Amino acid sequence: MKVLVTGGAGFIGSNLIEKLLEQDYEVISIDNYSTGSKNNHHNHKGVKYVESDIRNIDDYSLDGKPGVIFHLAAIARITPSFEHPEDYFTTNANATLKIAKYCSKNKIPLIYAGSSSHHSGKFKNPYTFSKDIGEEIVKLFQEHYGLKASIARFYNVYGPRHLKEGGYCTLIGVWENCIEKKLPITIYGDGSKRRDFTHVEDIIDGLLLINEKQAWGHIFELGRGKNHSVKEIADMFGVEVKYAPDKKGEAIDTLCTDDLAKKMLGWKPKKDIKDHIKKFVKKSSKR
Repeated sequence: MKVLVTGGAGFIGSNLIEKLLEQDYEVISIDNYSTGSKNNHHNHKGVKYVESDIRNIDDYSLDGKPGVIFHLAAIARITPSFEHPEDYFTTNANATLKIAKYCSKNKIPLIYAGSSSHHSGKFKNPYTFSKDIGEEIVKLFQEHYGLKASIARFYNVYGPRHLKEGGYCTLIGVWENCIEKKLPITIYGDGSKRRDFTHVEDIIDGLLLINEKQAWGHIFELGRGKNHSVKEIADMFGVEVKYAPDKKGEAIDTLCTDDLAKKMLGWKPKKDIKDHIKKFVKKSSKR
């Protein structure tokens, strides 16, 4: 079966492709490499990498019609969205419209990567708004154009290949980069914000199960179901901390309380952020 992954050279996309190849899928990756990296390529038979921007694509039959599309490509992170809202809308909303239109016309199932930031309110920041519009587009095409699709909302993903430098990094990636450079880590605000950190391998398991079970027409919340304060995470790293003014537009808490993925898919997150940090700290102490 041929599978297409948008954002295939990125953090989550490259991990997804790795698992798809293990299951003998033929994969096409599309990425504009704005945050994705060619270092994430899997250089063996079974995957074709296409450098292109989803904003400029109308027809995704690049190498024959795919059997399913995992739509992961997006511009992420909250803070930069205040400075470049147009880029967020054209990528996260307009390009999603093109993909939904293509999939409905060609009867191709679509798995759309949503965001847990949905629960903080769509007007919290331009990023969340643009991702919410993407979700609404998917629902619209399901309702009126016969699109087979499901939405998977991700909660604070971390793990192998997460970004460590640049404005689009996650908190864990930024802090690991600081520790590797022997710099203090920064907490914005008082550290009381809580996050449901979910390992990328658990996220990938959820995505694969949606396709495997052909579970279309649903919104699956892919979060571990346990959260930690930012201060608690800093304490786990056990390094010097400095404080800075809070960032605008961020949620106070993220916590997955929806168990549809567990009931319908049999999905069960296995990885704990504590184990990831222990492993990182042990490794970094040997440097």
